[in-house]
Amino acid sequence: MTTRFIFTAFLVLAGLVPAARAEVVVFAAASLKQPLDALAAEFGDVVVSYGGSGTLARQISLGAPADVVLLANVTWMDFLVDGGHVAGAVDVASNRLVLIGPSSMDEVDLTAPGIDAALAGGRIAVALTRAVPAGIYAKAALASLGLWDAYADQLAEVDNVRAALALVARGQAPLGIVYETDARVSDQVRVVARFPEGTHPPIRYLAAQTTDAVPEAGGFLTLVLGEAGQAAFADAGFLPAVTGPHD
Repeated sequence: MTTRFIFTAFLVLAGLVPAARAEVVVFAAASLKQPLDALAAEFGDVVVSYGGSGTLARQISLGAPADVVLLANVTWMDFLVDGGHVAGAVDVASNRLVLIGPSSMDEVDLTAPGIDAALAGGRIAVALTRAVPAGIYAKAALASLGLWDAYADQLAEVDNVRAALALVARGQAPLGIVYETDARVSDQVRVVARFPEGTHPPIRYLAAQTTDAVPEAGGFLTLVLGEAGQAAFADAGFLPAVTGPHD
């Protein structure tokens, strides 16, 4: 009995995947929901599970029943490549890192005085800074600007970037650090500052098939990488792929 079978059975019993498994199971970074939902609907028999890239990568390494994986971090994709869980990887899109506030907030200077004034004693919503790509990029950007030490204890860390967005949208945090594409999905928030590109590593989204993927997985990956897929990413505000070294 394979680890993948055991993991699938557990997810079925927990109600996390349907008993009649879809042709293609996709694990994807939470920030990719808009374009991937559209592509999954176009392709047909696909189910997409969204979450933080680190969480998804660890689940796949333990035998989770995924056929295609799309992550927002090179390190986590390299983890899967090095472990023999995926057959190579390819860049599919890129993004920008931004600071968001409520829709009524003015622009914020990326300085301690500017952030302090906007926070008014509150916290900055971010994805987990030790595990989730958006949080890792946020920490790098704050550190590059000399702000990490000042705000490390004023972060509201959550499981993924969409959860950080939700905290700001609900008024539970005055500021949040998310991808620019996330800010587009809620009219309760607005971009109040953009982090300069040089303050953090390039935000790269990579895709790969797992080594035991069903044959139909190749068709879905072809759709993602093709003209229709790239148009869906562009419509959602993503930038073209930024290539670079990875295993």
